[in-house]
Amino acid sequence: MTHLFAVLRGHGPAWKQGQPLEAQEGWLAHADFMEGMVAEGFIVLGGPVGADEALLIIRAKDEAEVRARLRADPWGEEMLTFAWIAPWTIRLGQANLARGVSG
Repeated sequence: MTHLFAVLRGHGPAWKQGQPLEAQEGWLAHADFMEGMVAEGFIVLGGPVGADEALLIIRAKDEAEVRARLRADPWGEEMLTFAWIAPWTIRLGQANLARGVSG
């Protein structure tokens, strides 16, 4: 059974401040990796939040799966660190996010 998780990732030590996302080293490999996770249904939504962080909504069985799968990101912990990971429950609105998710 899967659950939804909100994941906030911040810039790591190898992030080049002042350069856009697409100009960071390894951007294409990271983008391909993330798109693959979207295609699998693991990442439901994702994108930048402010200037220095990214928010992901992930469908996984537990936090350990979230961490393990994201550690395989070519950007790794040098480019993006985990700020936090928390279970997320949809209480307002309607979305297809919760399909197949236990509440």
